Amino acid sequence: MNARPSLIEDQCVDMAFITSLTGLTDKWFYKLIKDGVFPKPIKLGRSSRWLKSEVEAWLQERVNQSRK
Repeated sequence: MNARPSLIEDQCVDMAFITSLTGLTDKWFYKLIKDGVFPKPIKLGRSSRWLKSEVEAWLQERVNQSRK
């Protein structure tokens, strides 16, 4: 299992990055967050950001599930 990078080495990404990476809509991700199946955002003032490592881990799990 991969070790989680330190916060200094990790990146904070926004919803535009996530939707661009996956091709899914922001509404879909907010539904997944509400349902507890996507990481909750880190609130920085009025902005929401996610740790890139958590987004990648979530996406990797989806890939792993589809390969079973």
